[in-house]
Formats: sequence, structure tokens, C-alpha cells
Amino acid sequence: MRGLNPRQIEAFLLTGGVGAAATLINVTQPAVSRLIRDLQHHLGLTLFERRGTGLIPTSEALSLYAEVERAFVGLERIAETATELRTRRAGYLRIAALPALANGFLPRFVGHFLAERPKLNIVLSGLVSHAVVTAVAQGQCDLGFAESSIEHAAVQLERMPTAPYVAVLPQGHRLARKTKLKPEDFDGESFISLGPSTVSRFRIDRLFAERGVERIMRIETPLSEIACALAGSGVGVALCEPFTATEYATRGIVARPFEPRIDFEYSALYAAHRTVPPVARKFIDGFRAHVTAFLRHRRSTRT
Repeated sequence: MRGLNPRQIEAFLLTGGVGAAATLINVTQPAVSRLIRDLQHHLGLTLFERRGTGLIPTSEALSLYAEVERAFVGLERIAETATELRTRRAGYLRIAALPALANGFLPRFVGHFLAERPKLNIVLSGLVSHAVVTAVAQGQCDLGFAESSIEHAAVQLERMPTAPYVAVLPQGHRLARKTKLKPEDFDGESFISLGPSTVSRFRIDRLFAERGVERIMRIETPLSEIACALAGSGVGVALCEPFTATEYATRGIVARPFEPRIDFEYSALYAAHRTVPPVARKFIDGFRAHVTAFLRHRRSTRT
């Protein structure tokens, strides 16, 4: 659709408080209201409803917002790239990672990585695995970390060190007295399951079924952080990768080794038909070594 005014789009993205939007785009409040009114007329949609002194977005506005935001992010990235080229900065790396890594473990490594590279700039996003793959495939990220089971023709996968799932229990739980847990220990326990769309969930369910163990399938969540938080609240037990379990170790949970071993499998991702930037290669290799040292330390502290 032609004829859209960039100011209308800015006002649309910022509206919620007309006064704040007016300040941010340096126009008067009546001008913001007029921009929004003209945009609605141009599109033939009702984007906002007035409630008191504020504007409430309609369902059409929320749907449109996601598309507009993507377009603006693309334009912003063009400007950033031009600035990088003009100022010859040392480097710029855009990384997306699944929540199991992005919730703490990966950001700490990013901190160490940046400490040795004071002129490097990094954008780090936490996304579910499918979104990470899409971001890398579409060139929105230079590097991603996602579950290995998700593939894309435009994306190259490089396997990272596998990490064994651990049992996550509320502090003071009867199973916390054990040094190692097996499926039979979970018989009759309220269980917090990960979402049904993951390979790990399939492997976990199949293992319990093969052992004839009946869990009380009480809660389901797509994120291991939520599973750990729920376990910490005392509502059940769970299995999750060790990265998140470590993050929540001081938040009311205890983690125990689980056998037989179920591996959390994830990969580094980058565009299949593009040369991996040298800084991205250094990041992958450094992070692999970081994970290996973390897993080695966990094994040594259990022996």
C-alpha cells in the first residue's frame, strides 16, 4: 500500500501514551492524534479505542504491530551496518539462542568474550529454537544456538557438547536424599513436563513408558526455566538440562544426576551459503570449550 507517512508509522509504534509518543518523535500531542487518525483512515482499520485519557490497541493493531516492528528493525539494521562500515568498528556480532542457554549461562560467556575484545559489539537475543533457526536463515542473526532436531536448508548446524538431563526437585523433597535418581524413583510423583514439541520430551516419556513408571502429569510448560521455578515452588519434580538447573540452584531446587542418561542436544547455527565471520568462529570455538569445562566440573564435583 503506497502513501504511508513514516511519521504515522512512528506514532503507531509508540502510541500507548500520546504525550510520551509526542515527546519521542518531537511533535505535539494533537499532531500524534492526527497521525494515528490519518493512518487508520488510510488503512481502513480501527487500530485504537479510547479508554479515558489513553488509547487501547485493537486486535488488528496488535497483529499489524508485529509486522511493522519487523520492517522497522530491518531499516534500523541497515543504518547500523552503514555506521559500522563508516566508523570501521572492530566487529559486530548478532546472536540468538534458545532460553536454556540465554537465561544466564550464555550471557556470562558473552561477558568474558567481550572483556577480551573491547571494540566488539554484540546483540544477544533469547528465542525459542524454531525462531532462532528462522532468524539465522533470514539473515537477522549471524549466529544461533538451537536444538539440533530443528533443521533448515539455508542453515548449517554444528553440534555442540551434549549435556545430560538432571532431575530437579524441591528442596527438602524425599528424593533429594538420594545421590542419583532413576525412572522408578518418580513413580506416583507430580511431574512437570516440558512442551510436547521437543525431542527431549519424546525421549523422556518413552523412557518412563518402557519402565512402566506412572507419573502424575500435572503441569506442562515449554520452558525449562518455568519448570525449575515450579519445582522450586514445591508443586512437582522435573527433568531439565543442567544449564537452567544451575541457574536455579539457589532458588529452592536441588538437582540430582539421572540415569539412564538422556542428552540435551543443541547446535551452533549459521547461514549455509555464507562464510562464517572470523569473530563468530572464535565465539563458537570458545563457547564449546566453555561448555566442555562446565560439564567436566559438574562430573568432578559428583565423584
